[in-house]
Amino acid sequence: MAWMDTHAHLADKSLANQLDDVLARAKQAGVSQVICVAVDAKTCAEAIAIAESKEGVWASVGIHPNYAHQAAADDWNKIVEMTNHPRVCALGETGLDRHWDDCPFEVQQSNFASHWQLSCETKLPLIIHMRDCEPEMLEALSQQAGKGLLRGVMHSFSGTTETAKQCLEFGLFISFAGMLTYKKSEELRKTARTIPLDRLLVETDCPYLTPEPNRSRRPNEPSFVVHTAKCLAETVGVSAKELADITMENAKRLFWRIP
Repeated sequence: MAWMDTHAHLADKSLANQLDDVLARAKQAGVSQVICVAVDAKTCAEAIAIAESKEGVWASVGIHPNYAHQAAADDWNKIVEMTNHPRVCALGETGLDRHWDDCPFEVQQSNFASHWQLSCETKLPLIIHMRDCEPEMLEALSQQAGKGLLRGVMHSFSGTTETAKQCLEFGLFISFAGMLTYKKSEELRKTARTIPLDRLLVETDCPYLTPEPNRSRRPNEPSFVVHTAKCLAETVGVSAKELADITMENAKRLFWRIP
């Protein structure tokens, strides 16, 4: 039984400082593949370096909405060039965020649109961040979907069932993180039951969102994805082995550079 953690911030100092041990624990837990996700040009380069040096690790490159206003003039050109690297399997994370007001929303929207254009050019999928902005996100996705089905995943999904339904109609995958395991998250588990099995992914979003029963532990790490996966399997009514096979197949279908 093998799992893929489709969203891990391995370049975060809380994990990078103990990366060999983190990945050893992941392997022991049955996590054979990890996507190291970037948030800015610096972490893009770090993600690629990690993917080059660590077995089973892949990189995603892009600019997080909360960092878009900090990007230097040549950062985007660097990211475009990075998409040619064979260990880069996705773009992001990118998206929209109204929870924090660090970055002007119009800058976020422009940044998101640039990632979609790059996705169209490279065929690489987007890893999409959405927080406190479901109507705005659906509007942005609807505009992009007018050009054809979208290639990407709504990561660490915590939206409504209706939002999930519309994202599925646009062609997107839905990924669940540690929040799914929390006692207060029954509505999210109800939403998970509505997702077709061939669109499900699992992730940690580590070092954040540690799942139960390890919620009090910091940092979160890829080995803990098995706890979210077990909860998801119980929620949708399949065995852990079935879900492992399903989500691995789904991930490799979306992140097509991963053999």
